[in-house]
Amino acid sequence: MFHQTVPKKESGFTLWLTGLSGSGKSTLAHIIGPEVEARRRKVEILDADEVREHLFSESGLIREERYNQIKRLAYLAKLLSRNGVSVISAVPSPYREMREYVRAQHSGNFIEVFLKAPLETCMARDVRGHYQKALTGGIRWFTGITEPYEEPLDPELVVETHRATPEESARRIIRKLEALGYL
Repeated sequence: MFHQTVPKKESGFTLWLTGLSGSGKSTLAHIIGPEVEARRRKVEILDADEVREHLFSESGLIREERYNQIKRLAYLAKLLSRNGVSVISAVPSPYREMREYVRAQHSGNFIEVFLKAPLETCMARDVRGHYQKALTGGIRWFTGITEPYEEPLDPELVVETHRATPEESARRIIRKLEALGYL
């Protein structure tokens, strides 16, 4: 396959927002998306809940199933970004190995942002009641309760979403994208 080299500001990229459920991934993706689009960029948001509903409805939350979901999302993000789309992925991807796999699929156009928030904050933000269900046994495998979340060791950016508004957090991420030459 032929892939033309284009300047960073014209090429696609994958912004991988990772963190616990309730850390702000979807909220920030939907703030950042229009900001990137306003700069005449094609944008696609891959939100875990939407993707799970439409592409992986048969899959569960056990590690192997999540890993397979992440592999598929990594491939989709790579195809989109390779074709000039700015991909914003709002996916928990709780295991380092998963995120390292995603990074390896991209050729330098990958930005990992860890949305760090205490478990208590994430639980308080949980409007769907997933944490409560996990605590009472209604959800068997749930990151942060019955499954671990392995914090990234070297993300491009860490945003403590419990210390800032969503708009402030989104501005930090936009500034990072600018500093890296993507915007």
